[in-house]
Amino acid sequence: MIRVLVVDDQTLVRAGVGLLLRTAGGFEVVGEAGNGHDAVRFAERLRPDVILMDLRMPRMDGIEATRRILDRQPSARVLVLTTFADDVNVYGALGAGAIGYLVKDGAPEELIDSVRRAARGETLLAPPVLARVLRRALAAHDRDRRPHPDPRVAGLRLLSPREREVLALVGAGLSNAEIGVRLHLGVTTVKTHVSAAMEKLELRNRVQAAVLAHRLGLVDDDFNPLPGASGNSP
Repeated sequence: MIRVLVVDDQTLVRAGVGLLLRTAGGFEVVGEAGNGHDAVRFAERLRPDVILMDLRMPRMDGIEATRRILDRQPSARVLVLTTFADDVNVYGALGAGAIGYLVKDGAPEELIDSVRRAARGETLLAPPVLARVLRRALAAHDRDRRPHPDPRVAGLRLLSPREREVLALVGAGLSNAEIGVRLHLGVTTVKTHVSAAMEKLELRNRVQAAVLAHRLGLVDDDFNPLPGASGNSP
């Protein structure tokens, strides 16, 4: 059982998320908090596996609560779940140590999958957040516009055309559901292709996969998959 603390200032949201997790099975909602101050207290007392953290709350916001929780429990896994994906909140939360950043307009099954992955220690970013982070990271790293060789470029040849196409769409910031719609595939099939590509390229998480897709030239500057992304040569 994955033990979860749900933190949100809206009672209805807390109830909805709690019901979703309980219905999915494999989760125990060990507590709920309506503000950051209570979140810090409950996290210390309950020691949950994952803390689902809202950001804009009374008494103490989610960023400060995340910082205080991780100061006291460095191994805690805080997964942000919020409506806001602006720079201040995204970089504030990630800078405070959040393991992931989700927005509330995502699909229920993606939230369930994300909590499970967070419990395993995986870094998770919603597609619009991933695109924002990648833009800043790539701009800082590639200001001279020269290619930066990656030792995993040879591994790209191990990918099937479909796996390469899926990797390009991950780099474009699409979720599994959105990739499925684009390629006319089921979400489970998309997950299989993503996992296979990451295993072949020795990638730990989706963020690394997206960065590599950009570094290998599978995605253009406007975060669109390039026409040759499903080809057989790097």
